[in-house]
Amino acid sequence: MNTILRPLLALMPLAFAASLAFSQAVQAETSRLVIESGDSAQSRQHAAMEKEQWNDTRSLRHKVNTRVEKEWDKDDVAFDLRDKCQQSVNVNAYWESNTQRCLDRRTGRTVAP
Repeated sequence: MNTILRPLLALMPLAFAASLAFSQAVQAETSRLVIESGDSAQSRQHAAMEKEQWNDTRSLRHKVNTRVEKEWDKDDVAFDLRDKCQQSVNVNAYWESNTQRCLDRRTGRTVAP
């Protein structure tokens, strides 16, 4: 019996070390890994504020573009009217650049070129 116990006693430290390694591996398996989506109240609020700012700037850009388009249309119409006024057969017609109208030299009234 002594011969049987001696090899077992010699293997006891190895068995103890193996059991420690196994218990650590088991503990590693029971720990959880939590991956968050990054979606928090603060990030949602930040995204909402960015969207609101984007909508405001888009509205402002639309207003600016509309105004520029109206100014362009007015200049385009005035350019055409100036050409018609200068090419008019009425010798008393002249182009007033401040008011952008075709006027009669004698009366100062608007003339249809």
